[in-house]
Amino acid sequence: MALGFLNKKDSEQGEVIEEDFVELDAKMTDEQQKVVVRAESLKEFDDVENVQDHLRANHIVWVNIKPLKQKDMTKLKRAVNRLKKTVKSIDGDIAGVDEDWIVVTPNYAEIERTSDKINTQ
Repeated sequence: MALGFLNKKDSEQGEVIEEDFVELDAKMTDEQQKVVVRAESLKEFDDVENVQDHLRANHIVWVNIKPLKQKDMTKLKRAVNRLKKTVKSIDGDIAGVDEDWIVVTPNYAEIERTSDKINTQ
């Protein structure tokens, strides 16, 4: 029985049978993955698909909404709602930065929403 030595009494624990162990081949890497941050503009409603593709590829995306906002506010609202649904489905985050920019993140990133200063101590 594998790991049977766990059930043995204290007097029998001195013996370790080699077949009770499984050797795992784990590869350690020093490779670091870079975080991709994109900047995109919503000029048309269809541009939201490009933002969604980057979001699904785990990129953080800064979205300039000003061009579509100046053109058609109804399409902008539809585009933002579509992005909200995508963000929700991938467990990401979305926030407005100012009147002209929003930022969307995949699930590994969280947008801090407080204005508190960072404590570096």
